[in-house]
Amino acid sequence: MADDEMWDVTDVQGTPTGTLHRRGDGPVPVGSFHIVASVCVVASTGRVLVSRRAEGKDYPLAWEFPAGSALRGESSRRGAIRELDEEVGISVLPDDLVLVGRVVEERALFDLWSVHVAGEPAVVVDPEEVLEAEWVDLDEVRRRWEAGVFATPWNARFEQLWDELEIAVRGER
Repeated sequence: MADDEMWDVTDVQGTPTGTLHRRGDGPVPVGSFHIVASVCVVASTGRVLVSRRAEGKDYPLAWEFPAGSALRGESSRRGAIRELDEEVGISVLPDDLVLVGRVVEERALFDLWSVHVAGEPAVVVDPEEVLEAEWVDLDEVRRRWEAGVFATPWNARFEQLWDELEIAVRGER
């Protein structure tokens, strides 16, 4: 997570406006957005991968699904794939991702993707991004969310996308 990474500024539909924004310059302008993409990795065991944010990040030590901002010229799908590989060392193909849904946040368009994988792949965390990662049942994700140990932005995300996430985890989407 470099402060000099560049994002495309988009409108509320996710269409790039032609303007770029540097991460270290704070939030994008009011009325504008950038794309944030996350992946719920679903193992063939039915468990999902959660990661715990590194101590030096915003929302330190909180749980989440691997996530991050799409970089300049990068689609949400490509950003999700890159973040998943960078944070936990899992590589997937673009066509394997299924969009669970989008949440329009104050200055970000948050896309949650799901991907089904064989077994429970070994995880290799980037220690600057992730403290630890583990495979858990979706019920455990809900318990952690309700206990307040997921990063704060996940509250609204889960409130809006939980039903769709359950469907995606079951493989019905």
